[in-house]
Amino acid sequence: MQMRPTRINMPQRPARERARDFIEVNLGYSSRQAQEEAQRCLQCKTRPCVAGCPVGISIPDFIKAIAENRMPDAVKILKDKNSLPAVCGRVCPQEDQCEKKCVLLKSGHPVAIGHLERYAADWEKENDVSRQACAAFDVTEPRVAIVGSGPAGLTCAGELVKFGFDVTIFESLHDTGGVLRYGIPEFRLPKKILDYELNCLKKRGVKIFTNTLIGRTKSIDDLFSEGFEAIFLGVGAGLPKFMRVPGENLNNIFSANEFLSRVNLMNAYMFPEYDTPVPEGKRVAVIGGGNTAMDSARTALRLGASEVTLIYRRSKQEMPARVEEVHHAEEEGIKFAFLTDPLGYKGDERGFVKEVECLEMELGEPDESGRRKPRPVKGSNFVMPIDMAVVAIGLSPNPLLPRLTKGLETTDWGELKIDNDFMTTKKGVFAGGDIVGGETVIQAMGMGKDAAQSIKQYMFQKRMEC
Repeated sequence: MQMRPTRINMPQRPARERARDFIEVNLGYSSRQAQEEAQRCLQCKTRPCVAGCPVGISIPDFIKAIAENRMPDAVKILKDKNSLPAVCGRVCPQEDQCEKKCVLLKSGHPVAIGHLERYAADWEKENDVSRQACAAFDVTEPRVAIVGSGPAGLTCAGELVKFGFDVTIFESLHDTGGVLRYGIPEFRLPKKILDYELNCLKKRGVKIFTNTLIGRTKSIDDLFSEGFEAIFLGVGAGLPKFMRVPGENLNNIFSANEFLSRVNLMNAYMFPEYDTPVPEGKRVAVIGGGNTAMDSARTALRLGASEVTLIYRRSKQEMPARVEEVHHAEEEGIKFAFLTDPLGYKGDERGFVKEVECLEMELGEPDESGRRKPRPVKGSNFVMPIDMAVVAIGLSPNPLLPRLTKGLETTDWGELKIDNDFMTTKKGVFAGGDIVGGETVIQAMGMGKDAAQSIKQYMFQKRMEC
């Protein structure tokens, strides 16, 4: 069979239809499409795609299983390395990781690794074949506490139960998933997909307690006193950053964290079944250029905005958001104000924002990130009428836990200090994800997986010393 020169694009819902609801945008591969795309894989001996995967999935092997219609094998291969394949297949930036390493990229289009991962994970869910055994630890069942149920914590838990550990997750919110639940919109990651992955972990023995804020409800030392021998901190970064410009405290100016949490965690996307109070601006400005900014802009549109403008101080080429998300936003009618920097906001007599003053920018020399540094164009000020703004320029680690835990040291940026084995400055306490500087879901998962290996080794050494 002759190999297709181009990849099979995943079918998606029409932009005009999807822009007013929260139903998932991408529709998924059919079995025929998945097998045809899988057959494009060259099965390279050097396997460069595996090196590009932060959790080390045996990519050629699971793709070969799909090509040969051995779906139970494909699922088993995926879940051997990745506890959340249905999540990763939807939200991970494969174009900058595994697919970027695909040798087919040199002559055309890389294999659609992310789409195939999603296909295999969805096949598992649809056929209810989740069967992953846990190993038996050779001495006792060491108890490990996981603080935070985001991607780092869930992955660490999934790895530890494979080793036969007794794992308990403590989540401060009323529901699990961390940023996967409160930060990613329903149209990108349906809650039923996340819930399925979480239930798979529970079936494998992971225990989860919600409404438990470690640092307040219990301390780290309390967990040790209760018999946990090691603790993994995957609490994320929940402190929003603002630009500190005039007028930023006006009504109807929100952090992306608050805006998306109201919609996702409080089920505002399910109106009128859930009548959650949520801002519904008609002329909305979103500040930022990453995936969170894109999610905020597309969410505002679905909540009824007539015009949404994403303001970004660099050009389109410098945007850190996924190419697919930018493309979807453009299709749906999101406007982009590139090379534009907000200077401040002005409000009406009631204290609600009514306009944002901006300045045009131009690109200069590259900065430390390798991107060209924006610089202002003198005298280019202009005003944009708005009635709502969402600031999506990043998050900082929440200082609560290190502030309340003696022995936990942080960097100048507020991130927890860790060594090469992911152990913090407090013995027996490990950390990973945004709290130590992770930037993406899959990077957080990679840290959680590596930390689990370190915890396993720590437990082994601890028992050798006894």
